Amino acid sequence: MSLKKIAELTGTSVSTVSRVLNQPGHTCHDPRLFDQIWKTAAALNYLPNPAARNLRLGHQEDKPPFTADIFLTRFDTMDQDPFFRELYQHIKKELREHNCHLGELQTLTDITRLSALSSVPDRIPFRSTSQIHSEKSVHSPALITPKQDTGLIILGRCPSKFVPLLKKRYPFLIGIDRNPTNFEYDEIICDGVAAAEKAVEYLISLGHRDIAYIGNCSFESRYIGYYQSLLNHKIPLDYDNIHPSSQTMEEGERIMEAILRSSHLPSALFCANDCTALGVLEALKKHKKRGYLPSIISIDNINDSQKTTPLLTTIDIPKKEMAHLAVTLLVDRRNEARDENIRIELPSRLIVRESCTWH
Repeated sequence: MSLKKIAELTGTSVSTVSRVLNQPGHTCHDPRLFDQIWKTAAALNYLPNPAARNLRLGHQEDKPPFTADIFLTRFDTMDQDPFFRELYQHIKKELREHNCHLGELQTLTDITRLSALSSVPDRIPFRSTSQIHSEKSVHSPALITPKQDTGLIILGRCPSKFVPLLKKRYPFLIGIDRNPTNFEYDEIICDGVAAAEKAVEYLISLGHRDIAYIGNCSFESRYIGYYQSLLNHKIPLDYDNIHPSSQTMEEGERIMEAILRSSHLPSALFCANDCTALGVLEALKKHKKRGYLPSIISIDNINDSQKTTPLLTTIDIPKKEMAHLAVTLLVDRRNEARDENIRIELPSRLIVRESCTWH
């Protein structure tokens, strides 16, 4: 299937289609066009050039094309988490380069529905296609048959109760996250504790001691790294500086507005992710407080962090490398190269920009 055909069906140019499908991080001026191109490519079973060339030349692969589904553990759409959206783009590129197919996007809602069926036996009564469609029920046992020659890439922390179900449904699993599991499946991680400590240590090096935290506080590695750094420097943990959040831009803006209305204004804020920090900066822009210019640092280094005013200081998580290793290990597992689960940890790095100042 050619890029020209996809361009015709989506009403755009071949060059636009090529950029969307082949350049991770590329965004269209119209998000709807971006989604339409990918949906059309998936519907047409778009193959990367090497695979398409082999088919045209009559070469047969030793194995059928390998498919990888994606499990987004925190939100129902990629739009709610720019970090995973950018990571997803890199994963799609890696799958194409490995001649693999991109499968379905699964969310926590989808997996929760499947979990309700986990007690159904592996052998199920036969149902015709018409019967399945007529039932119109997501709880049909026919929907939980194991997927053959399909892997699952887990983006984010997977609730442990779902792991046995996922292993039953998928023969190959790999996770990408900041919080490691107990080697329940292959993992590519960038330690959230170390990333948070790097962020807070930088704020402390600038002279800050009154440092607020905005982010998830429930068994969250970044929260652990935050208070561990304070303890290491004998800075008391002030619970007035702890602001639990679902780590969205909207939450960051709301929490910062509440801080501005309070009598306690921290000199610095550590946000668990860039998305939260974007909301914080937006609130500071809308509701300026005379003489109050807190230092702000976060984690992820998403594309939008380079477009803020001031430019956002952040901890870079190596998304491209994580995607490359995840797909490589998934294909490696599929090729039966090993039996043991492994974990690869990648380092984070500080990106100093304009949002942090000396205290």
